[in-house]
Amino acid sequence: MDTSVQQFAVAHLLRRPEVVETGGFVAGFDPDSTSPYINYATPLPGAEPTAADVAALVGEFRARGLRPRLEYAPVAAPAVEPALRAAGFTTEEEHVYLVCTPRTLTPPAAGGPKAAVPRDDAEYTGLDAALCEAFDGEFVPSPEGGARLRRTQEGGGGARLVRAEDGTIAGGGSCSPPAVGTSELAGVGTRPAHRGRGVASAVVASLTEAMFAAGAGSVWLEYSGAGSRRVYERLGYRAAGERLYISLP
Repeated sequence: MDTSVQQFAVAHLLRRPEVVETGGFVAGFDPDSTSPYINYATPLPGAEPTAADVAALVGEFRARGLRPRLEYAPVAAPAVEPALRAAGFTTEEEHVYLVCTPRTLTPPAAGGPKAAVPRDDAEYTGLDAALCEAFDGEFVPSPEGGARLRRTQEGGGGARLVRAEDGTIAGGGSCSPPAVGTSELAGVGTRPAHRGRGVASAVVASLTEAMFAAGAGSVWLEYSGAGSRRVYERLGYRAAGERLYISLP
């Protein structure tokens, strides 16, 4: 699965508004954002970069005033990490990723919250704001964030929200369009006031089912804590490998 996840990471970055391919790396940039979680690079599976290749990659980030940063599955490109560390890169985070297939998917019991596709620009923007709050201000809500969620939905991926009883958005998430037979589910979050009510389960199940219906043979994700991992495992996600987040200070 590591190679499939890494092939997906490459395909996903190739969708960015601005793409640079250099020395066995693909870097994806979005001029509307300076977020390191949007502007980053990943290696091609099996890449064996030289010091010059890494320097060229770093130069692309520096030219844009961005922190050089990569996300990838190290098992799929084992020669990359030593080359990056020799250039001064340090670990940000290491994550276990989970995978769900049509065979393992276990939807939540009936009667819980319902996830829906946003109806208009206001709901896409509202979903972006809800997710920013869910992640404790790690991101800043913006019309551009809402527009990215709309592009994801209209481009073959998925965006889902759960409406609270008062009509506000309790939480939601998104899933990238499938590529190389798989899709990444990312950014699932619930506003603090609505946690523990099945919001995340409804969102994850809806997005996963939608990607299977779109032809994906698997959906993968990373989790942020033991609590969220239990939610995903109840829905049929299973540990399958590791991903490394690494950057140059």
